[in-house]
Amino acid sequence: MAFLPPLFRLLLRYNTDVYMLIRRVPLCLFISFLCISCSKPDPSSIAITHVTVINPGALPQANFTVLIENSAIVAVGRADDIKLPRKTRIVDGTGKFLIPGLADMHVHLTGAGEPTGSRKFILPLLVANGVTTVRDMGGDVALLQQLKKEIDSSTLLGPQIFFTGPYLDGNPPSFQPSITVQTPAEAADAVHRLKMGGVDFIKVQSRLTPEAYFAIADAARKEDLRFVGHVPDSVSPGQASDAGQASIEHLTGILVACSSKEEELRRQLLAPSPQNETPQQAGLRVRLWQQSILDTYSPRKAQRLYAKFLTNHTWQVPTLPLLIHLAFLTPANDLAGDPNLKYVPQNLRKIWTQGTSESLANKTPDDFEVRARLVQASLQVVRGMHAAGIPMMAGTDSTAPNVVPGCSLQESIADFVQAGLTPMEALETATSKPAEFLGRSKEQGSIAPGQRADLVLVDANPLEDIRNTQKIRAVLLKGKLLDRSALDGLLHQAAQFAAN
Repeated sequence: MAFLPPLFRLLLRYNTDVYMLIRRVPLCLFISFLCISCSKPDPSSIAITHVTVINPGALPQANFTVLIENSAIVAVGRADDIKLPRKTRIVDGTGKFLIPGLADMHVHLTGAGEPTGSRKFILPLLVANGVTTVRDMGGDVALLQQLKKEIDSSTLLGPQIFFTGPYLDGNPPSFQPSITVQTPAEAADAVHRLKMGGVDFIKVQSRLTPEAYFAIADAARKEDLRFVGHVPDSVSPGQASDAGQASIEHLTGILVACSSKEEELRRQLLAPSPQNETPQQAGLRVRLWQQSILDTYSPRKAQRLYAKFLTNHTWQVPTLPLLIHLAFLTPANDLAGDPNLKYVPQNLRKIWTQGTSESLANKTPDDFEVRARLVQASLQVVRGMHAAGIPMMAGTDSTAPNVVPGCSLQESIADFVQAGLTPMEALETATSKPAEFLGRSKEQGSIAPGQRADLVLVDANPLEDIRNTQKIRAVLLKGKLLDRSALDGLLHQAAQFAAN
């Protein structure tokens, strides 16, 4: 018995049953038995116990336990009915509420400068605010592929990424990075190259001609890729829906399409600016055009458009924070004193401040009144489309000016309640609806066995007040537990980066 460790020799001395066993069992099998018996249990299990589970579209389930192993949910049930593995890490969820991880379906991860902007600023803020999935709507393919690779391999902490790559736009393009498309041949080439680059969607922009836009729609169909984005100024939202555009961002073109003077308003939009026009004259022209949109709103035209969206299953991502704090900015919606600005890098904040100043400069009370009415009209459109059954998703357009990553997604969810959705319906726009749009309902968007372990634990019931989604106690990101201390560390990292 000299081959056995002293502890096992002592065991044999006082246990004849073990002694008889070792005489009957081959030596190699006995050593294997000892090694297995003494091996440590897998410590990768996490259980959130005695928590209220809030699944999209379902009644809350109180006093439940959710068991996670590695990166997946393996059991959900009454606290007393779930048997936990040895050495499971217990997270006491008493008095707390568990929701699926949140999705921001319109972001720009490379909008804060590279190579560190995404890693030090955007990703930490997203995770700290419970965002576990994003759809990047315009960026460099190589940079996005690298971020995705690092996150998927767990070398970088961040949400799972789906992305479009560069915009497809007219000449000159609205933003960069863009691929200029003016002919069917250019459309086919651009779509094919992007598919080879691994994009999940094609993103269309505002300056495309009808010929180029419909050629992109045809090319995307042939490449089996969905296309998403703006409705070009020269195309109606109804035409975009009929062409197969999968999602419309920012409600582009929809208010114009709901006007009884739609064609006249579109001609005015596409007309070149008058020569020698002063800034004041330009401002007046824009205000009168916007006011005409509001004054000629047609409920009948709106319902016809909504019916088309419903028939074609055209999703909407209104990005309400962008509309409220940028497109239709008023002094009342200025974020100059927002404490979340401390997370925004100084160089980016300077750009934001300059843009805000320019947007508010030389404006009259009448200008701001029209902008405020446009916000209310946008909320009315969202309410009407939702009532018609059109699917919607939360999105922000961060890092556009005045749209802070993560924080603005929380605001986007709350904006849906302001538009008339119930708290549960608003929560669905950032959980189950994105999962459905992405074709991943079996993998994410709810709390059930087999789902990816992306979860947010909050201190108060979001169904009573949707802003309770902001009271985050912990986030699970692909099974990795980030408690309040870890989340505060991410916020501190972003604030430190912003200050330097």
